[in-house]
Amino acid sequence: MAETTTASASTTTPRGRGPVVAALMLGMGLAALDGTVVATAVPQIVGDLGGLAVFSWLFSGYLLAVTVTLPVYGKLSDTFGRKPVLITGIVLFLVGSLLCAAAWNMAALIAFRIVQGLGGGALQGTIQTIAADLYPLKERPKIQARLSTVWATASVAGPTTGGLLAGYADWRWIFLVNIPVGLIALWLVARYLVEPARAKAPAGTTAAPGKRAVVDWPGALAIFGTGALLLTALVQGGVAWPWLSAPSLALFGGSLALGVLTVLIERRAAEPIIPGWVWRRRTIAAVNLALGALGLLMVAPTVFLPTYAQAVLGLGPIAAGFVLSAMTLSWPVTAAFANRAYSRIGFRLTAVAGMSAGLLLLLAFPLLPFPGEPWQPALLMLLLGGALGFVQLPLVVGVQSTVPYEERGTTTASVLFCRQVGQSVGAALFGAIANGVLAARLGGSGDLDSLARALDAPGTLTASAADHLRRAVDAAVEYVFVGAAVAAALALVVLLTIAPRRFPVLKEVADGAEDTATEQPSEEPAK
Repeated sequence: MAETTTASASTTTPRGRGPVVAALMLGMGLAALDGTVVATAVPQIVGDLGGLAVFSWLFSGYLLAVTVTLPVYGKLSDTFGRKPVLITGIVLFLVGSLLCAAAWNMAALIAFRIVQGLGGGALQGTIQTIAADLYPLKERPKIQARLSTVWATASVAGPTTGGLLAGYADWRWIFLVNIPVGLIALWLVARYLVEPARAKAPAGTTAAPGKRAVVDWPGALAIFGTGALLLTALVQGGVAWPWLSAPSLALFGGSLALGVLTVLIERRAAEPIIPGWVWRRRTIAAVNLALGALGLLMVAPTVFLPTYAQAVLGLGPIAAGFVLSAMTLSWPVTAAFANRAYSRIGFRLTAVAGMSAGLLLLLAFPLLPFPGEPWQPALLMLLLGGALGFVQLPLVVGVQSTVPYEERGTTTASVLFCRQVGQSVGAALFGAIANGVLAARLGGSGDLDSLARALDAPGTLTASAADHLRRAVDAAVEYVFVGAAVAAALALVVLLTIAPRRFPVLKEVADGAEDTATEQPSEEPAK
């Protein structure tokens, strides 16, 4: 039986919960809009600042900063509380936005984007954790669905907003518009978020009751360095330099050496940033691996589908974006109803059902006719978003419900960290697969972006050459979707073999949620 360790929520009053939720949605909106808004303004930014050869680091630098800081912020939120960490994240994001708006060249803009990413890491992890603190288990899907809606709205509104600001104002406004939104979120958090008194040290720590634990700063720096080297190797490998070149080998070797050092530091630390229990507990380990696979498979539609829509279907950029947006629109809709499923059949079976449907839909993509009609991939994406809405939310809500308040930040951060790493691995892996297929079909080397540009330039290709090129792109994206299906299959294996049949929901959470009776404590102890 699971221990009856309490999983207390924030003591924010019901009157104050609404403003806090508004602050969470505004903060999530800052992080969600960031990538899509910046992407549409890249031509104007490059035209003003130059740096075409390195502009991809506007996104890579931000991604690196977010990913490698997630576990650090998770531990800090468990140690010092969510409120100071979230306030710090908002302030860092706003400072980074101001600096980005004042950038004088591409190198400065990339550096300031990394500052933004340092704030973005705190926003993503801490907002998800506070959402779990605010609501009991039976009400938690409401806030998660709202946060999912923010991401869906951002995916549709972001490109339009960025294009309007860059085309009719100035690209610097895409960063300046963050300031009023962030200041409102900052005021709401400072005014309305009230946390429970931290009368005891986090579970498993050596700190005396009533005293704050010592932060493992050597471990934090080691994790940051390991993640930075590894993700740089994955992001830049095969793009800035060949995979087997000296830079790639040096980065992978350095990340391996730092990884070993990180393990040694964390084993000796009294308050490790990534505690061993994150991987020793079956439930958390299974969710980490499953969401890592989810992050990996999501690269196929989000990265490669727009190029497929433009290069193979002949759509314009806006229409191609709408093909992808079908998935982001259906995802939050099904996520909002996921609680009805997991309250009856449990967290694991709900995620298994969603991932099984996702696997079938990913395998259906290679069966689409060539060149096909736009509604066909759009329909698949609509169904895929609906299927995956039953995967991520039940797993995140489920794993948050198996740990007490003082461990929830670390647990949530580990889940999001694994998903982010999965996305980075997927981008590198599927990019290599796509380029390999293109090279085999075309008898040379090339990448999807350059080929899409060639197809978009009328008169540069003969009809037969254009058809040959379109078929090559079609084949490359089909192989990518098969690879995504393999990732979905791996997630299913993890859920069926590692995840417990019933998540060990803590007693206080279970007692406070009448519709969670199906998730009784399992034989796995909630340490």
